[in-house]
Amino acid sequence: MRLSIRAGSGILVALLATAAAAQQVLLPEQNTARARELVQQAIEALGGAAYRNVRDIYREGRLAQFSSAGELAGYVKFFDYVKLPDKNRTEFYDQRNIITVMTSEEGWELDRGGIQPAGPEAVERYRRNLRKDVLEYVLRYRLDEEGLAFRYQGSDVVDLKQVDWVELVDRERTSMRIALDRNTRLPIRAVIVSRDPLTRQRIEEVEYYANYHPIDGVMTPMQIQKQRNGINYYQVFFTAYRYNTGLDDALFTRASLEERWAKLNKKKK
Repeated sequence: MRLSIRAGSGILVALLATAAAAQQVLLPEQNTARARELVQQAIEALGGAAYRNVRDIYREGRLAQFSSAGELAGYVKFFDYVKLPDKNRTEFYDQRNIITVMTSEEGWELDRGGIQPAGPEAVERYRRNLRKDVLEYVLRYRLDEEGLAFRYQGSDVVDLKQVDWVELVDRERTSMRIALDRNTRLPIRAVIVSRDPLTRQRIEEVEYYANYHPIDGVMTPMQIQKQRNGINYYQVFFTAYRYNTGLDDALFTRASLEERWAKLNKKKK
């Protein structure tokens, strides 16, 4: 039976789509190779050697504050110092009288009452979140990790952009899916699925990267938003960003907070 283009156009389109999809089926080793290739393209898009050779970061901007229900409660000014791979210091308000310092081994907080240790649970939470930080940690430090699986998950449309999805799965079965803009190869979204270490409940975190700008040779998203299980909990707008300013390790110690505390008290007197 002859099938006219007009009468069977829907069937024809469906058959063509099925044939195209079939051509994209890859053998396991081909799938892994494709995923690794796309990840390397993303790193080159982010700046290549300039991105890989970042040692420290200074940035400032406005950080959103959300209620437990994910409702926006306002913004706070902050100043952030990062010493890769695992040190972070965040100072809040123009007075910089609220400061949090975290490393993968210890942490402290300075507030109006003085200096308190972060505690083992806070340090462990910081360490877990660090290992899931796609742009700052995963793409720089985890790609050669033993047991890390690479999977290509096909093309899609995300935020009106054609993307390719790549999934990385580690030995703890944490899944990190990254959407790469097909035109620029820059990451525009990440979906991280993990388990709470105590309750074993499923946690899905979605991160959005937007407003990329070249800074010191590194393509940098000036806006990042995060959701956990569908609830907003993080949104930042960066207003200043610099790489490799030579931050000293001493900035990420309790002694540095004690020095800052002494200066704040001196100003009060």
